[in-house]
Amino acid sequence: MEIPAKMVSDLRAKTGAGINDCKKALQDASGDFEAAIEILRKKGVATADKKAGRHAGQGLVHSYIHLGGKVGVLVEINCETDFVAKNEEFKQLCADICMHIAALSPIYLSCEEVPADIIAKEREIAAAQAAGKPAQAIEKIVEGKLNAYYKDVCLLEQPFVKNQDVSVKDYLTQFIAKMGENTVIRRFARFQVGA
Repeated sequence: MEIPAKMVSDLRAKTGAGINDCKKALQDASGDFEAAIEILRKKGVATADKKAGRHAGQGLVHSYIHLGGKVGVLVEINCETDFVAKNEEFKQLCADICMHIAALSPIYLSCEEVPADIIAKEREIAAAQAAGKPAQAIEKIVEGKLNAYYKDVCLLEQPFVKNQDVSVKDYLTQFIAKMGENTVIRRFARFQVGA
């Protein structure tokens, strides 16, 4: 099937994928634009997963001070090469993550950083709230409430401030797929006057 160049160009503009990848995805999807997007998304996640084990020793420390100087954020984001660290898209990623942290006040970077005693306390509270329900339902309710807690306090689990349809982790995965190298949010600090 011959794919029109305009269609390839539109797909590239929408996804940020390479021209050859867009053309192949459209061919594999028999010209179906939405199916091609899905193919590219799946390929991007697979690519990002492959890159996750690679060492990210370059990067930036980025700062953000919210209007009025009442909230400030520092974040360290690492990538594999200095070339990517100097790229405008990488700088924009850093700025977006800083703005997200300023707006949503995460406490931890990931679920793995939440202390065991806090998880146990959250499980206890959720179980008490579900008291009187069947045992199987209680376990599902507790897991659901724990996942909701993670979305509140863990940066990587939070819905991304600029696109609520994806988590920060998914936003980062999309960036890795687009840039072709491992990128890691290493740490962050959020400061607020009077807090």
